[in-house]
Amino acid sequence: MTKRIAPYASRWPLWFRRDPCEAVAMALIGLGVLMLMQPLSLNLYSYSFVTILAGTLGFVIVSHFPD
Repeated sequence: MTKRIAPYASRWPLWFRRDPCEAVAMALIGLGVLMLMQPLSLNLYSYSFVTILAGTLGFVIVSHFPD
């Protein structure tokens, strides 16, 4: 089995790469949607748009990170 070798050595730390950061951004978007649909707390509902917006902006920024 051969390993996939990157054409260039990246100096970015492993936790700062695209895959883990995209997962965090998508989880933040999902959390915001859940906050938007819950019927119990007005505070959670109030911050749901900000949470979705932060996740979306994070996803847009992270999509430019190296693999």
